[in-house]
Amino acid sequence: MPTFDQLADAVLAGTPATEADALSVLTAPDDALLPLVAAAARLRRAHFGNTVKVNYLVNLKSGLCPEDCGYCSQRLGSGADILKYTWLKTDEAIEQATAGLRGGATRVCMVSSGRGPTDRDVERVAGMVGALKAEHPDVEVCACLGLLKDGQAERLRAAGVDAYNHNINTAESHHDDIVTTHTYADRVDTVERAQAAGLSACSGLIAGLGESDEQLVEALFALRDLGSDSIPVNFLMPFDGTPLEGTWDLSPARCVKILAMARFVCPDKEIRIAGGREMHLRSLQGLALHVANSIFLGDYLTSEGQAAEADLELIRDNGFVVLGAEDAGAGAGSHDPSIRRRGAGTALAPNA
Repeated sequence: MPTFDQLADAVLAGTPATEADALSVLTAPDDALLPLVAAAARLRRAHFGNTVKVNYLVNLKSGLCPEDCGYCSQRLGSGADILKYTWLKTDEAIEQATAGLRGGATRVCMVSSGRGPTDRDVERVAGMVGALKAEHPDVEVCACLGLLKDGQAERLRAAGVDAYNHNINTAESHHDDIVTTHTYADRVDTVERAQAAGLSACSGLIAGLGESDEQLVEALFALRDLGSDSIPVNFLMPFDGTPLEGTWDLSPARCVKILAMARFVCPDKEIRIAGGREMHLRSLQGLALHVANSIFLGDYLTSEGQAAEADLELIRDNGFVVLGAEDAGAGAGSHDPSIRRRGAGTALAPNA
């Protein structure tokens, strides 16, 4: 196998990483972590410089989902202690989104629980997006509403939605072990519907679901083949009251290797450190930013993230700037750090 620097040279020269290359990154010994990150960082810098894209979640509808995804606190039969509520009003959604934008976010992710939206739900979200863009014309909006039906992606695009998030979550060969109420093909179909409507595809994975190394590689290459523009890498948060409670298969070093593998396989794509960042990367969050180029600010869907000010300090202390702030000559610490929103709970496993 080539060294990590040689692999970076090849990828920079236009030779795609192979599955064997990806597996070698994922299975690298922990004492090779620093040279691995240094090599992956060359790809990150080549495509994204010293910027970090900041994203902000607005949880439009929480809990009470009919799907049985084993990892999810909102799943059918979940005993997780989370907030459950129906749709936010438009002014509530705009207020929360505006708080994230004040904190430096350039993309707002509007998310609802459930199998998929009704046409009425799509109209509701379309109205929210129109109102948000009337106040903040430059904001990117990503919708995440579940499985899409005919015409819904087109309606969202017409309303001003820029991207659609629908994660494949895991390898096709592992999918049926974590959910039975929809298929892997259902998820791929929704991503393709979004792309056909002109929406940017945001699709990623969750690591730590009991998958093998080979299945992580399989999932990542599926995302590359699917043409995902933004790849959120989540790390399992083993909520109490879900089938995967008590599952702790990840170490900080392994999480960094997963992110590095994503960078080698998808060098010019947005690699976002998503759910579970604080819990699993812990003190290696800064190191991971030298591989990934995107994070969520503040809280997640049903769990609290670290304080927004700590996120901004993390970016600044590692020599990066918030995307957009570099043009204005502002550092990452120049934004309003006082961000909290409705919807984040604390229903994590006791040692989280």
